[in-house]
Amino acid sequence: MSYKITRRDLVGGIAIGAGGLLLGGCNKKSTSPTETAARPTPHSRNYSGYYPPTETGMRGSHEGSYEVAHALSWRGEKPSAYRSLDEHYDLAVVGAGMSGLAAAHFFQKKMGPDARILILDNHDDFGGHAKRNEFHQDGRMMVSLGGAQNIEWLSYSDEAAQLMSDIGLNEDFLDLMAERTAADLALVGNLDANNGVALPGEAGHTMVSGNWNNVMFGADGYDDVIASLPLPEDEKRKLTAFWGGKQDFLDELSMSEKWDYINSVSYNQYLIDKVGLLPSTLPILNAIILHLSGMSGWNLTVGEAILGGGSGIKSMGWFGKATAKIGGAFLDSLLYTRMFPDGNASVARLLVRHLIPEAAPDATGPENIVAARFNYDALDREDHRVRLRLNSTVVGVRELPSSKVEVDYVERGEAKRVTASHCIMACYNGLIPDICPEMPETQKEGLRYGVKTPFVYANVQLRDGEAFSQAGATLFQCPYDPFQWVSCAPTVSVGGYEPPRDPSDPMVMFMMHSPMSQDAPDAGVSVRDQLRSARTQIYSTRFEDYEQKIRAQLQSMLGQYGFNHASDIQAITVNRIPHGYAYPYVKLDDPDWEPGQAPHEIGRAQFGRISVANTDSEAVPLMDAAFDAAYRAVEEQTV
Repeated sequence: MSYKITRRDLVGGIAIGAGGLLLGGCNKKSTSPTETAARPTPHSRNYSGYYPPTETGMRGSHEGSYEVAHALSWRGEKPSAYRSLDEHYDLAVVGAGMSGLAAAHFFQKKMGPDARILILDNHDDFGGHAKRNEFHQDGRMMVSLGGAQNIEWLSYSDEAAQLMSDIGLNEDFLDLMAERTAADLALVGNLDANNGVALPGEAGHTMVSGNWNNVMFGADGYDDVIASLPLPEDEKRKLTAFWGGKQDFLDELSMSEKWDYINSVSYNQYLIDKVGLLPSTLPILNAIILHLSGMSGWNLTVGEAILGGGSGIKSMGWFGKATAKIGGAFLDSLLYTRMFPDGNASVARLLVRHLIPEAAPDATGPENIVAARFNYDALDREDHRVRLRLNSTVVGVRELPSSKVEVDYVERGEAKRVTASHCIMACYNGLIPDICPEMPETQKEGLRYGVKTPFVYANVQLRDGEAFSQAGATLFQCPYDPFQWVSCAPTVSVGGYEPPRDPSDPMVMFMMHSPMSQDAPDAGVSVRDQLRSARTQIYSTRFEDYEQKIRAQLQSMLGQYGFNHASDIQAITVNRIPHGYAYPYVKLDDPDWEPGQAPHEIGRAQFGRISVANTDSEAVPLMDAAFDAAYRAVEEQTV
């Protein structure tokens, strides 16, 4: 079934949270649905023929990337002896994610092209969780998101905007990116694009296409769509009243009491207590929140959920309706984000190309960065001023009396040591106290406080797009399924990349899973404890388990259009990201700290020749926050 609602019908309740909309594990390489080939394992620093983006199976936090760090963090284990290399750098950077690459850029820009920089990363690819998944079929290349994806250009600081300009991403190119984004791509927040909801039933999913986001915000025709859903009649009536603003569910409260309520009660408790919805209906309203924040409506207050993209602002009386009306004026300019077809992986590729031009000999800039093939053999050469060393887990960083920093790391099982004049920790905050045990206890407590939000992004290579094209939308919310969002991969024709031309071409399905429980938490269980449990869940889930869930979900959704998972699925890549979004603080758990006293502010304090740069240190899970943190850290080390 489908329906038609125009762009201007969408209310503005999500406008305030629009900047965050659609924010934004490797063991075997699949060659067919039933055959696998052993993944090539390069010798130390010999990357000939090595190309991580094309690996399938478990990616993100893959085998070989986390074992050394877990031994250090969980059991205090690390090598007792290291082989000292005859290598000294002006700057050592721990982590080759966005902050680490940006720190190398800012340092080189300030100190000059002769500055010697070493970037160390525990993964087999650079970019942090801005992962690139690449597939090939019938002479065509397909790419998709393995993690971070959006460029929220309007929010960038001068320093972050200048970095983007330095690597060729100026406003003109971003406008070109918008022009070359398919008009029907809902993944970028295009409000005109069809987006639907898929609800499971006995004979497969009920697929509702059209513009589901508009329905949730009470646009014209929303009540007819609700009436068609496979839900109890009483639940349909309540949703109609809630989404349409037909009732102020907080009418018995004064304005001050209403303000206190929306800032102290969870969104899901409000839906049950005031709206009267059944707990079984809540996933329908939580799916968008899970994708935007990685948390459920049990973890966020009413105000946090609504300002972050949740529905229901029209049901809060005149205050909510006025806010929705004002917010609608900003939707066109704020909600439509920019995105490379492989997400922010191409931003990381541009940074690496800028630092090590030989790594991308055929790339000239953003105009062909997506299609370019990188030469990983050029990342760590002795004659380069900037070296990027993958598969290397840092286990110790300390200042020496000789005005140096000593950096210990494990590279493919071998314990090694280098020195540097300065070090920037651009890794996960929670691991830094174990790497730098000499830090003050208060600083280590600040670093350990936040718990990153885990998530899983899967990409599924399909023989063609015939079945999905019949579903009627480019993105579906799937509130009751393991993967709560299912979309086509970004159809953005920039960077020398050509997306599928029509349904007969091979295509990639992008699927998002939040492991956060949707059950009401037990009393006394904090959001951070729930995030830890969610992280444990994805670490304990095997690739084979994810594969079975993916196949079952897609078969139930698309089988009615002729889809057969056994023959149509060509490869599956699961990007397991246990340490994902930076912890942003939530009202239900975290106090209002005085300026400078929040855990992330205490944790990021300069420690001699060691500085901290990551999104954790900004408590903001966005790429520009990573750039801002890198700039701050470099300034600390170069004054």
